[in-house]
Amino acid sequence: MYSFKRFRFLLLLPFAVIIIGTFGMMAIEHLSFLDALYFTIVTIATVGYGDVTPATTGGKIFSIFLIIIGIGSFVTLLTNIIEWFSQRRRYSLHQRRLNMLIGVFFTEVGNQLLQIFTNYDPNIVSIRREFIITEKWSEKAFMQLHKTLANYKFTVVPAQLDLEKLNRYLNDKGDLLIRQLENADLIENETYSELLWAVVHLRDELVARPSFYNLPQNDITHIANDVQRAYALLAGQWVDYMLFLKNRYPFLFSLASRTNPFVEKPTATIS
Repeated sequence: MYSFKRFRFLLLLPFAVIIIGTFGMMAIEHLSFLDALYFTIVTIATVGYGDVTPATTGGKIFSIFLIIIGIGSFVTLLTNIIEWFSQRRRYSLHQRRLNMLIGVFFTEVGNQLLQIFTNYDPNIVSIRREFIITEKWSEKAFMQLHKTLANYKFTVVPAQLDLEKLNRYLNDKGDLLIRQLENADLIENETYSELLWAVVHLRDELVARPSFYNLPQNDITHIANDVQRAYALLAGQWVDYMLFLKNRYPFLFSLASRTNPFVEKPTATIS
């Protein structure tokens, strides 16, 4: 995407040419400000009415340079504006595809995984109400929820971990996780790629153990830390996903809010 500084420079360039041309013709041809400005505009625009023309050799030479520089600056500006709008449209479509793929993750993996993780969090009761997202929420409310999450200590009690259940669930979703990791577009999204790697790493840690029977306490604590990392990243990404649904797909947002994984007993049924 074009930087604001570059775009601002391109916008100022034609005005700079007009100003230089106006004062240049005033100095060389001894024209009034209005006549010099008028002559500069018609020269750059190649209209050439002929009612104001350079009378001196210097004026004619200056007019030649004015035509070359003026046309070049306007063509450059126009080309860059077209390219900027084209890039903006491509970027918008790209972000939309990314969010749709992230939506697949939450539908197939993320929502259920969040429900599992919240069962291991003894402090979740204190902030459950903060996650009750409705259609009345503004973007400011979503940003406030992000701040709440930034100050929340995601906690996982190792003794409450059901490693067998977690292992079976992540194994069942292994193909989807790997396919998403192989998607170059998704990996470009740094926040989401960190989440994917955290979930895949947790899966790999569980798969690497032939049995969960009688694991050392240090090992269980290690796995709990991996769960905690994935839990925190998953919660933050879920908030962004819900904001995207609310802005772009209200009908999907309706279902997602009814099956909110942070609600103790979510249901899709509308009462």
